[in-house]
Amino acid sequence: MLRALFPGSFDPPTNGHLNLIQRASVIYDHIHVVIAVNPTKEYTFTAEERLGMMSELLKDYDNVDCQLWDRLIVEYAEKVGARLMIRGVRALADFSYEFELSMVNKGLNSSIETIFMPTDPQYFVLRSSQIKELARLGGDISTMVPDIVADALRRKVRRQSTVH
Repeated sequence: MLRALFPGSFDPPTNGHLNLIQRASVIYDHIHVVIAVNPTKEYTFTAEERLGMMSELLKDYDNVDCQLWDRLIVEYAEKVGARLMIRGVRALADFSYEFELSMVNKGLNSSIETIFMPTDPQYFVLRSSQIKELARLGGDISTMVPDIVADALRRKVRRQSTVH
């Protein structure tokens, strides 16, 4: 069975993430979407909120599951018997970062291979930070994220703006 990991923070999940998962799901037997939990990083959504959104968005995929993970991604790969890691790239800057990360992972576990998937053109400029900023400013994010994510993001930025 050909298993692949698709790790990320998914803060928030975007249509670009879903596009990559959909495309990968027809190539690989099983995709493990691994949601990073890093206590030193500041997220907009909690780990449980990100897991809940991704689980809902991927519920119709028989060969995709979602998990939270707070350790090295290569340890998760070893745990589930995956040797492939999928990383989405939009531009050269993404590739440079992802390439360096793949070298670190390869150094930690030489059996892990990283597959770089370019984004589909309509998702080329989707960056979580830009989407969050647009939502904060009241911009239209309906083409960038699924409806449940857009609603959650609007509620979250509304709450944050009333706190400040």
